[in-house]
Amino acid sequence: MSLLRRLAGRLLPAAAHDAGRWVVLDVESSGLNPNSDRLLAIAAIAVRTEGRQPRIALGDSFEVVLRQDVSVADKHNILLHGIGVGAQRQGVAPAAALADFKRFIGHSPLLAFHAAFDAALILRACDAARMHRPRNPWLDIEPLAAAVYPTVKSRSLDQWMATLQISCAVRHQAAADTLATAELLLKLWPGAVREAGGELTFAAARRLAAQRKWLPQ
Repeated sequence: MSLLRRLAGRLLPAAAHDAGRWVVLDVESSGLNPNSDRLLAIAAIAVRTEGRQPRIALGDSFEVVLRQDVSVADKHNILLHGIGVGAQRQGVAPAAALADFKRFIGHSPLLAFHAAFDAALILRACDAARMHRPRNPWLDIEPLAAAVYPTVKSRSLDQWMATLQISCAVRHQAAADTLATAELLLKLWPGAVREAGGELTFAAARRLAAQRKWLPQ
């Protein structure tokens, strides 16, 4: 069973989501283990899906650095995400940051590239802050991309960006990665609509992604 499915099984039943507003997000963390490393930052941006062509709502975005009691001082890690010790110590208290994030996402479905990683970090942070977990549905964009382009062997976000000619101002920084991921979704949209039979609802996108899910089920 995939990590996303295991996480979903621990959530309360999802509220009706906002079908016209999808939220693409990315996180920065203290390492690559979602079960033990800490959530450092979240960035998110809305994609409006009404009409025939979706659009990125640049004015509908969110970014926060979570304050760390123990700063992550690993130089290689800091060089990747750019969140130095000072920024970590001056961040927003985790409970307040997560409350703001939950208000931003509302009932919108959530999308990320390799979404299980982002979901695990956010849900663990909510547990640590003794907050209710968000009940929003999730979609992993990586298997959706594989469903739209089944002959492409790309796996990483960098590979998909190169394949579909997407530029990113600063890789491995949450806000820039979020925008690049949202642009990837827009590139995938026409093909996903075709594969879905003429209309791409969030449920249809999840069904497409499930067809190409490479993680163990």
